[in-house]
Amino acid sequence: MSETPESKTVALFVTCLVDINRPSVAFAAIKLLEQAGCTIVVPDTQTCCGQPAYNSGDKKSTKAIAAAVIEAFKGFQYVVAPSGSCAGMISKHYPELFADDPTMLVAAEELAGRTYELVAFLSDVLNHQPAATALDASLTYHDSCSSLREMKVRDQPRALLASVDGLEIREAEDREACCGFGGTFCIKYSEISGSMVDKKVDNIAATKADILAAGDLGCLMNIAGRLQRRDEDMKVLHVAEVLAGMTDVPGLGEGER
Repeated sequence: MSETPESKTVALFVTCLVDINRPSVAFAAIKLLEQAGCTIVVPDTQTCCGQPAYNSGDKKSTKAIAAAVIEAFKGFQYVVAPSGSCAGMISKHYPELFADDPTMLVAAEELAGRTYELVAFLSDVLNHQPAATALDASLTYHDSCSSLREMKVRDQPRALLASVDGLEIREAEDREACCGFGGTFCIKYSEISGSMVDKKVDNIAATKADILAAGDLGCLMNIAGRLQRRDEDMKVLHVAEVLAGMTDVPGLGEGER
């Protein structure tokens, strides 16, 4: 599929966690992208980005998954994911995977060059401010490791959230520290992961914000679980849900207390 820059056709990489656990994030992403004038396509052959296999050292399986993703998203002008983690896997690690395969390396680098994290795409590529929304609440934002360090997403979500009328941003101490999720890290090193998320929740709870938001569902699920077990009263939402005015959806972990 060949697109002109003016047509802004976007292939949405939904991500496994969103598809299985939080479809409202995908609908929020679509709403935001359509508001920006994009035409959205959701390739039905897309699969996992391969990150769990990659984190587990299974390079053979990861390469097979990556090849399927490259094929599924061939030809689209833009590929956008509501996850810095998955976008980082595609844009940073796919080329590394195929460093010894010249043909696949070209395809991996080509896909990497047109893959974006959702909020960075709205801000940096489209220079788009979401439609006016209002929310009388306070919010603290968690910077996920992949979004921050691989995709350089830091100021963009805060700038877009600042446009929400009535929303107060409260920054947490050590806001850029890892929450301990780390894909399979939380399984391999559960005690270390638990200690990390406890420190994260201490700092988040200290803001006394009404809402915790982030751009990666893995981090949000991890933190929401700890907030729930500690009986902290804070709604947990993906940043896309906040920007799209979809804050009436149940927060992650709600109904599990």
